[in-house]
Amino acid sequence: MRIYTFRSIIEPDENNTFHGYVPSLPGCHTCGKTLQETKKNLKEAITLYVASLIDDKQPVPEETGLEFFETISTNELKPVLKGF
Repeated sequence: MRIYTFRSIIEPDENNTFHGYVPSLPGCHTCGKTLQETKKNLKEAITLYVASLIDDKQPVPEETGLEFFETISTNELKPVLKGF
């Protein structure tokens, strides 16, 4: 059994719904009214995407992206934004 792991991103959109996508699977996008619905839809989209690649004898991309959050303080902004 092979296990595939993909970095997935879900963001709120302007319609008070959610948009989900997988950066390493171009075109793999979905949406939902709630976070839970979007997660469910994204899992289904990933499953169909990967199944299609395997069925077409195409390579399944390996996750290569890195993701992290960078935090800055207002003290760090002061020297950059004079008069802040």
